[in-house]
Amino acid sequence: MNIRLSTGKLLPIEMHKVKIVQETSLPPIQQRLEAIQAAGFNTFLLRSRDIFLDMLTDSGTNAMSDRQLAAMMAADDAYAGSESFYRLEESAREVLGFQYVMPVHQGRAAEHLLAKAFVQPGSVVLMNYHFTTSKAHVDLAGGKVLELCADEALNTSSSNQFKGNMDLGKLEAAIREWGRERVAYVRMEASTNLIGGQPFSMQNLKDVKAIAARHGIPLVFDGSLISENAYFIQQREPEFADWSIQEIIVEMMRSVDIFYMSGRKSAAVRGGLIATDSKEAFNKLLVWLPVYEGFATYGGMSTKEIEAMAVGLREMTAQSVASSSADFIAYFVERLLELGVPVVTPAGGLACHVDAHHFIPQVPQSMYPAGALAAAVYLVSGVRGMERGSVSMDRDAQGNDVPADMELVRLALPRRTFTLSHIEYTADRLKWLFAHRDLIGGLRFSEEPPVLRFFFGRLQPVDGWVENLAAAFRAEFGADC
Repeated sequence: MNIRLSTGKLLPIEMHKVKIVQETSLPPIQQRLEAIQAAGFNTFLLRSRDIFLDMLTDSGTNAMSDRQLAAMMAADDAYAGSESFYRLEESAREVLGFQYVMPVHQGRAAEHLLAKAFVQPGSVVLMNYHFTTSKAHVDLAGGKVLELCADEALNTSSSNQFKGNMDLGKLEAAIREWGRERVAYVRMEASTNLIGGQPFSMQNLKDVKAIAARHGIPLVFDGSLISENAYFIQQREPEFADWSIQEIIVEMMRSVDIFYMSGRKSAAVRGGLIATDSKEAFNKLLVWLPVYEGFATYGGMSTKEIEAMAVGLREMTAQSVASSSADFIAYFVERLLELGVPVVTPAGGLACHVDAHHFIPQVPQSMYPAGALAAAVYLVSGVRGMERGSVSMDRDAQGNDVPADMELVRLALPRRTFTLSHIEYTADRLKWLFAHRDLIGGLRFSEEPPVLRFFFGRLQPVDGWVENLAAAFRAEFGADC
C-alpha cells in the first residue's frame, strides 16, 4: 500500500515480511554479452543463471504466501473426486459468485477450450485487445479477432485512466457488420496486457454487457489480473472509492457469462480455472476437458496447486495484496518519468512498459525496436524484460510481417518479489541507456517459428551495434559491472 511521507511523496510499503530468500547474482558485462548472443537476442532464451533481476513476466513468478504453502501440504491427490477440488470450488464460488467451476492447467488452456467449444471457421471474437495466446487459439480454430479499443488506448503518453475500455461505437458497428450469428463471444481482458496492462472501468464493462446481451452474445471475461483491475476501479472510478476489492469483483461478475483466468497472476499460483452460471456453456467446455487437460476435479493441475489457488483466490481480495504490484509499478513509472525515460502512462497493472518507439526512434519497426531495446536493457543491467511489439506478432497468411500497434519493453513486477532498491537500480541503468540510445540498432530474424515466434525465435543485430554498446558501458562502469 502507499504511505505518504512527511515530504508528501507516496512510497509503496511492502505489507509483508521476507521469510525465505533466493540468491541472485549480477553477471559482469562480458558474461551478459555472451549470454544474449547465445540466446539469439531473445530474452526468453536466456538462462536464469545469467540474469540479475527477472522481470520477464508476472506469470507464475509471484511470491506465494505462507498460507498458500501450508495449504499445499494438505492436498488430496485423488485422481477423481479430490477434496482439494471441492475446496477450490468453494473458494471460487465465494469470491466470484459462479456455480460451476472447472480447473485447467493455466490461462491458455482455458482459451483453447473456449475456442474449441465456441469458435467456428468464419466466426469472429470481439475484444478490448488481444493477448498473444487468446488470438492464436481463435486463429487456429478458423476465427478472427477484432480489437475494439478506443484510439486513445494506443497513445503511450496519456492521462486516460481506463485505456482498457472497449469502444462502444466500434462494438455496435462490428456486430452490425459481421452479424450476431458470426460473433462467437465478446472478450474483456482485465487488464489489457499488450497495451501496457491498462484496466477498464466498471461502467464500460456494464455497457459492453448491455450491448452483448441485447444481441444474445455471451460476454467472456479474462480475469488473469482481476484483482488489479478491481483495485484500479476502486482508485479511479469515484463511485467505487468506498467499495472493497471483494465487492468490486462480485459487481464485475454480474456482467459476465463465462469467466476464466490464469491463476499465475492474481491468484499467485501455477494453474487456472473457468467459472460460469451457465450449465449449457459449462457442459460444452467440460466435454473437451479430459481430452486436453485432465479429469474435472484436477484439470491438468497438481492438487497442491489447486489447494494454493483456493487460498490465493481469497487472498487476492485483500486490499494490500491487490494493490501491491500496482503501487510498485506506479512508483517505477514515476521514477522513470523523472529521469526522462519514455514509458506508458498512466501506470497499469502487470509491469512498467518502456516505450521503445520513442526511446530509439532511429530503429524502424521492420528492425524490431522493442526486441532490440529488450536486449540492450539486459546487456547494460542484467535485468530481463520482454519484447511486446512486432516480434510478438505473427506473420499474416501471405507471409508479411504485421507491425504491432505499439513497441514496448515490458518490465514485469511480480507481487512481493522485488524491493525498491531493485527498482532504483533498474531505473538508473535505463537512464544511462537512454543517454546512450544512439548506440542501439535493430535486429533481424535468423530463426523464425511460424506461430508465437517471440517464444523461440532467434535474431541477430544489424550492423554490430551490440559490441559498441558494451564497449561504452565498460568505459564508464568497468568490466566487472
